[in-house]
Amino acid sequence: MEEERVILVNPQDEQIGTMPKMEAHEKALLHRAFSVFIMNDKGETLLQQRAASKYHSPLLWTNTCCSHQREGEDNIAAGKRRLREEMGFVTELNELFSFIYKAPFDNGLTEHELDHVMMGSYDADPVANPEEVADWKWMKPQDIETDISQYPERYTAWFKIIFTKFYGHLIQNNAKT
Repeated sequence: MEEERVILVNPQDEQIGTMPKMEAHEKALLHRAFSVFIMNDKGETLLQQRAASKYHSPLLWTNTCCSHQREGEDNIAAGKRRLREEMGFVTELNELFSFIYKAPFDNGLTEHELDHVMMGSYDADPVANPEEVADWKWMKPQDIETDISQYPERYTAWFKIIFTKFYGHLIQNNAKT
């Protein structure tokens, strides 16, 4: 099976090429990515604990799902595809914002991503793929904020960055928090 490729972009999110995912992470090259946050009618956010077999950040808690767009795939379609693959359901998504971040890992890899952050609603329990997800839970955003401040080692590097922006967006837009 051919290794998944990521879309290399410039800071304006214009595609400048593609590259195997591992090579892009080894070279810390800027590439397109997305992060999905799912909330329920109680105002809780669905978090996942990454599977133990993940090549980086295993067993750490993070947003509902995240990954990389495929060439020719729009952001919403990519988010829905990965939501189904990881959490076993699909729902409507809205893109909230995008931003660039860089997060190096102890294993020599670096996430350097132009991340498109999306949000959707879902009120049932997921049917998580055990190859991707070790566990999942619903948490109120203010409880996530408190937990991250008390136990930052439990969360992925990118989630700590993205959550601050996501929570700020919820507060600014008077969403359930």
